[in-house]
Amino acid sequence: MMTKVSYYDLKQEIIQKIKKNGGWVNAHAHIDRAYTITKENFHYTKASLQEKWELNNELKQTSSIDVIYSRMAMAIENMLEQGVSCLGTFIDVDQYIEDKAIKAGQKIRDTYKKDITIVYINQVHYGVLDKTARKWFEIGAEFVDIIGGLPERDKGKEAEHLDVLFSTAKKMSKMAHVHIDQYNEPNQHDTELLAKKTIEHGLKGKVVGIHGISIGAQKKEYREQLYKLMKEADLMMVASPLGWIDTRRNEILMPFHNALTPVDELIPAGMTVAIGTDNIADIYKPFTDGNMWEELHALLEAAHFYDVEELVKIATVNGRKALGIA
Repeated sequence: MMTKVSYYDLKQEIIQKIKKNGGWVNAHAHIDRAYTITKENFHYTKASLQEKWELNNELKQTSSIDVIYSRMAMAIENMLEQGVSCLGTFIDVDQYIEDKAIKAGQKIRDTYKKDITIVYINQVHYGVLDKTARKWFEIGAEFVDIIGGLPERDKGKEAEHLDVLFSTAKKMSKMAHVHIDQYNEPNQHDTELLAKKTIEHGLKGKVVGIHGISIGAQKKEYREQLYKLMKEADLMMVASPLGWIDTRRNEILMPFHNALTPVDELIPAGMTVAIGTDNIADIYKPFTDGNMWEELHALLEAAHFYDVEELVKIATVNGRKALGIA
């Protein structure tokens, strides 16, 4: 007869605490393009991040409102099965998809308004400085709850990009979520610029950086000064561990680190860090299925961050704060 083994089941403890704290909060996703991986487009997964930005254009043009709605609904059902109570998701609004994701998003909100809190953020794949891109940015900004940004799409004019985002956010009394430091390279200093612009525009506590994996590529002295600046700006961060664990090998010499938001340093430095699934079953992340526990597990193991109470906060209250619904 086998003797039952008793052990400290940390996974179950964390999951139970998450339930008691109002359920999972997925603070970063892109559900309008979820479940779009096919046998025909699977080869696109080998492309670079920048190439994938362009490869989705045909998908945007050919997807109807009903198809986008169905993809989003499938993602919402996935979240509900896991006990997700709040979801922050970017939606594409540009010259290729136009307002189709907006219309699908409104239908989704009407359908699931009693089941889950949904916070929409506009994705700006083509920046905000080009005339056409600005038009769709402004259309998206009117609809969404939070202003979205991607400064590297206005390469060389990242500061101007942030000026447009933050001026719009202030005018509309909305928060801003900004993709930053995504290349895992020491020559990126997006988070520093984001923090300085946050202070300049008087948006302390209203701005969230998404990913920030290049922070770990910096030397310790720089990181320590950066954390002080981030703290001054009351800048929050959202980690999507599985979204960046596949960062490709390069020959750049830099401090040894994992390709993820450095939660092990940000939390002790007093920053609010939340978690999200990022892309789900598309050409960016074909094997990712939107599992919240897998994301949190990847984060805690990769960062060797075993503080149970802080992990629960990352999965719950920190996410609500980052989405402006605390």
